[in-house]
Amino acid sequence: GTILGHRIGHKETLARVGYLPEKHRFPEYLTGRQAIELSGSLSRVPRARRKARASDLLDLVGMGDWGDRLVGTYSKGMMQRVGIAAAMISDPDLVVLDEPTDGVDPVGRKDIRDILIRIRERGACVFLNSHLLSELEVVCDRVAILVQGEVAAQGTIGELTQDSHRYELRIEGAPPPWASEAGLRSESDDGETVLIIPQGDPAGAQTIIDRLRGESRVITSMTPVRDSLEDLFMKYVKDPETGKDRLPGAARTTPPTKVSS
Repeated sequence: GTILGHRIGHKETLARVGYLPEKHRFPEYLTGRQAIELSGSLSRVPRARRKARASDLLDLVGMGDWGDRLVGTYSKGMMQRVGIAAAMISDPDLVVLDEPTDGVDPVGRKDIRDILIRIRERGACVFLNSHLLSELEVVCDRVAILVQGEVAAQGTIGELTQDSHRYELRIEGAPPPWASEAGLRSESDDGETVLIIPQGDPAGAQTIIDRLRGESRVITSMTPVRDSLEDLFMKYVKDPETGKDRLPGAARTTPPTKVSS
């Protein structure tokens, strides 16, 4: 394998990579600033540069007023912010973040999303691993779906959801008798009908609307819809042969070994 154009393990290339592991910990007797500078020291960032970078990064992650307080007094969200700053101390070209919003409240998650966007705007590539798929959908330019240790799909959200684009047209009363002939699916909902127009074609949707208006049908709403990243993930984890969800973990060619006590 390669990373940033070089083989994995190439030391000079690894120096261009920042990393935040899941459930990271800093010594509680350090301040946030010291924790960031310690990471810089481990990455062989020169002393003067890491001190200047620490102040800049504390401001970037919204911890400028808390940088000189002990890590042991921080909330989970504050720890994650300092962890992201530590991953950025060497000014990396690639930042790998493992579950950066894990255990963080909704306000904190939004703040971290904003931080990731600012890091991206600085020119770094952010590689984000998360099971909070709605978070990925907001911040990621491209996504990859892993199923049993293998890449099942990758691309932009638009590319991966292209086939699922559709319009949902809500009308009063029963579906028109010509709905199936026109290639529409219909669903009843509390006295109304939802007509599903496939492929998200605006011109095709306009033809359906004109026909309904010609019949004096009342249209209450029209909504463009596509699959979410979670919808896509659930499709890929389902075994097409059995219809059941695949087991978690890497694919096995042999049954797992049983350990007897």
